[in-house]
Amino acid sequence: MAPDSGGQVLSREEVDRALARLGAEHEAIESSLLALQDHAGRRLLEGAELSGVTRERWARAERTATRLWTYFDTCTDALETARELRDRSRFPGRDDLLRLSELLDGGRLLVSGEGGQAERLSWSELVERMTTGYAEVLDIVIAADAVWSALPARIDMLSAELRRLSELAHSVGVRPGAHPAGDDLQQVTGELTGLRAEVIADPLAFWIADGGSSAPGGGRPDTARYDRAARALDDIRREVDAVIQVRKDAEDRLIRLRDLLSRADRTLAEARTARGEVLAKIAASEVPAVSGPNSALHEQLATAADYRRRSQWHRLSPLLESLERRAEEELERARASLSAVTAPLAVRAELRGRLDAYRARVTRLGKAGEPMLAERYDQARRLLWTAPCDLRAAENAVLRYQAAAAEVLAPGEEEPVGGRAEP
Repeated sequence: MAPDSGGQVLSREEVDRALARLGAEHEAIESSLLALQDHAGRRLLEGAELSGVTRERWARAERTATRLWTYFDTCTDALETARELRDRSRFPGRDDLLRLSELLDGGRLLVSGEGGQAERLSWSELVERMTTGYAEVLDIVIAADAVWSALPARIDMLSAELRRLSELAHSVGVRPGAHPAGDDLQQVTGELTGLRAEVIADPLAFWIADGGSSAPGGGRPDTARYDRAARALDDIRREVDAVIQVRKDAEDRLIRLRDLLSRADRTLAEARTARGEVLAKIAASEVPAVSGPNSALHEQLATAADYRRRSQWHRLSPLLESLERRAEEELERARASLSAVTAPLAVRAELRGRLDAYRARVTRLGKAGEPMLAERYDQARRLLWTAPCDLRAAENAVLRYQAAAAEVLAPGEEEPVGGRAEP
């Protein structure tokens, strides 16, 4: 726009240049307003049942849009009047030039203000108001259209995925009230349904404006709630997959658990039997007590089987993991108990083997019949083969026999490791 004339009269050449410039400006404004009128976002806003911040801001925007067309009509009237006046004469007089100056460059355009009161503005002031109002309306239209273009379609896709997952979850017993993931599915379903309705009714509530941008529509859709729902759905999917895996492997795992506990029970029974044998055959030996089967583990195994029958997979999964760990520990405890109670028998067997080994060596040398060797051998053998066996006395007897055998063995033979007999 040319600057305000300040009361000065434009020349004929200045009038012609102003008419050409304002005509181009008028045409650009008309194109922008028509584009705004036909914008898909505007048509959606006009036809939607809005709520919240969008309804409030769109109501103001509609009033602004109406004023924009009023301002444009004022510009149109002024431009047409100026063109008609200029066309009257090839060489307009001073009065015509003064009138043209007022229309094109002065502050004589009469418009209705926001409060309903009339005011006079220059062409440049009126264009500035239209530019500001147009940007405000376009900002709302673009923001609403961007949200509607982005979120509902994504919500619909996630909802379709949610329905498929719900069917799968239901088929494996993951239902509301029966499994936490079923409750989560119900919650996410409600969240997505509510979110879609809110996005359709109040899109501007889901718009994050770019504070650093002055261009209309600067910003992005707020997808925080959608993103949370998508993450929750991923968590539910993993849980359902885990349930399916538990459902698939549960019977095999239960069979293995039964086998582990059965082996542990049999080992404990063997340990109890061995303890009785040890107490009967070994004297002066501390034999540890042997506990009975772990009734708590058997009860929990029965509970796990019940969970499987009732498809309570979310309860079965952690219970199986705990049972598998504890059943392995129970079998190791049973084996350790058996080893502990049979240790005296193993000691007696080792002493018998050592005594026989030395007896065979001295026999090969033809010295087994020597009185001292024969006496000490008979003493050791009597202690080792008499029940109950005194292990300490038998060990000392074996050591004395070793010492005596070492004395009569050939000088080149080595005495086996065993220690010295008590005096």
